[in-house]
Amino acid sequence: MLRLGHRRQQGRGPPGHGGGRSGHVQRCGGLRGRAGVRWSDLKAAFATGEDAVPDPNASGGTTTSIVLTNKSSRTCTIGGFAGVDLRPDAGGPSWSLARSSAKHGSITLGPGDSTDFTLNLGMAKENDEGSWKPATVAVTPPNETTALTLKWPWGPLVHQDGATHPATFVNPIG
Repeated sequence: MLRLGHRRQQGRGPPGHGGGRSGHVQRCGGLRGRAGVRWSDLKAAFATGEDAVPDPNASGGTTTSIVLTNKSSRTCTIGGFAGVDLRPDAGGPSWSLARSSAKHGSITLGPGDSTDFTLNLGMAKENDEGSWKPATVAVTPPNETTALTLKWPWGPLVHQDGATHPATFVNPIG
């Protein structure tokens, strides 16, 4: 398994097994001033398709996925948790989603390759007490400060931004 920010030598097996070095893998995203594929080289989108759309009638919770695609010409690695902030339409405070307790690794993306991460969602009905509908979702990758903004395509959520164990949270990439 590759670690975020580490190089992988292509054309080699495990260490000590010979083979030539023909290149290395860069980080997807990364801290400013370091070499690597920039967050701007990634595309983010909600997964579409019948089984990817959250069930607005789900009582208790449902999930959706955000797909990250490497749109650069270089191979890169990405792993960890994306920062996910739900933002309202008319200003006001954002809701920064809590992270799950799931373990994470990293994944290598070649040019045009994609990976995803899931959001667990506590859906609400329109006008339910405690419901809140975000207008946009800001997705920030690990080790970055710049977010990509996606339009929120579904209905309201149960607003639990101060909850200890909210029904809406983010899972690791990959």
